[in-house]
Amino acid sequence: MNSPSLEYIDLGHNRFEGPLPHWSSDAAAYLDLQSNLFSGPIPSNYDQLLPSLSELYLSDNHLNGSIPPCMGNMSSLLILMLRSNHLSGEFPQAWSLWPDIMVVDVSDNNLSGNFTSSMSVPSSLQVLSLSNNSFGGQIPSSLFQNCTELRSINLGGNRFTGSIPLQTVSIVSSGLYMLRLRSNSLSGRIPHQLCSLPSLHIIDLRGNNFSGTIPKCLYNLTGFYDMPDIGVLGLSSYSEETTLTLKGQELEYDTTLDLVNLIDFSSNNLEGVIPEEISSLIALGTLNLSRNQLTGNIPSKIGNLRWLETLDLSHNHLSGQIPQSFSSLTSLSHLNLSFNNLSGRIPSGNQLQTLDDSSIYKGNPSLCGVPLSTVCPGDGAADPDDGDHNDDDIDENGKFGIVASAVLGFIISFWSVCGTLVIKKSWRYAYFRFFDNIKEKAALAIALRVAPWQRKT
Repeated sequence: MNSPSLEYIDLGHNRFEGPLPHWSSDAAAYLDLQSNLFSGPIPSNYDQLLPSLSELYLSDNHLNGSIPPCMGNMSSLLILMLRSNHLSGEFPQAWSLWPDIMVVDVSDNNLSGNFTSSMSVPSSLQVLSLSNNSFGGQIPSSLFQNCTELRSINLGGNRFTGSIPLQTVSIVSSGLYMLRLRSNSLSGRIPHQLCSLPSLHIIDLRGNNFSGTIPKCLYNLTGFYDMPDIGVLGLSSYSEETTLTLKGQELEYDTTLDLVNLIDFSSNNLEGVIPEEISSLIALGTLNLSRNQLTGNIPSKIGNLRWLETLDLSHNHLSGQIPQSFSSLTSLSHLNLSFNNLSGRIPSGNQLQTLDDSSIYKGNPSLCGVPLSTVCPGDGAADPDDGDHNDDDIDENGKFGIVASAVLGFIISFWSVCGTLVIKKSWRYAYFRFFDNIKEKAALAIALRVAPWQRKT
């Protein structure tokens, strides 16, 4: 179909099926066919059919095949949305030639290929989402060095190796709010340069091979002090989607990502102590440091995190007592401290009273108190041998109480009546007159009953 003057095509969120239409328009700048049932490959001559296209939305269909190399020739492209299809093969190397590209989202496909640390990345990039594919190699260093407008990096669920190339971040956009690198094979230390990204408020490094200690400079991440505005400038039609682990569940987020404040360093090889400085991130909503090699005490001021909803420190080597400041975590709804070396009494009060699942504290044999069955020293637990004596005492006390109550009741009732008659003369006369009348009526009734029997005899 040739429509030379057609500029805007929006057929998204319907149930159209079959191959993608081969529309031709020199003026078309916007094509939205997402969330349909289209199948087959992407046309190999899109650059000729739609040479002026700036926004292409083909996500959530059943497209297969590879991403055609011709797309590298679409120099006006700003947004490329191909997520949630069945695309395979390598991502076109020519993508680095797109001069104004802002969003590349090809997540949830079967794409592959190796990236190199020296690979060129378009400097105009704001959002890069390659999650849940089979990409490998190293994260390009230019992603952090050249992309001054970068807002979101989502490379989770791939096969990337090496370290996070954050040696230089001085020119990286201060607007980077999400770094999601979970479920790869990355290694090395968590770079302290991470703390130089003030807007960062979603850091997901779960399921890698990071080692070393947790950076103490995390308090510099001012994005965890407030809720920043993360909207992608000038891209009101684009909505980012991602999966995060909150409250022990894998949850999908899109338009509510700006409400998420998360640090997830779980399932790595981190060691050392949990820095006390982490208690200053007052807007933090989720902290997951589980399945590492962390030691030392839980930070004493962790109660400062008044918006914390999820705290998972399980499967480490933490020791000492659970800080009493836990009782100040009034927003807490998911807690896991299992399999550590914690000891002492479990704090109580406020929100902790609702977290009564004993599995929260499992694997800490030196913990005691509710909700565990282990009684803390000094709580005066009864000796089982004394149980029968206590029961006998209770029975004897019970019998004495019943007898005492009966006697007291009789005394009160007796003197309530007799005491009144003794004290008040008019009541006494009325009382005896009443019984005289009753006696006379009873005698008359008996006489009437007996008279017939006497006549018969």
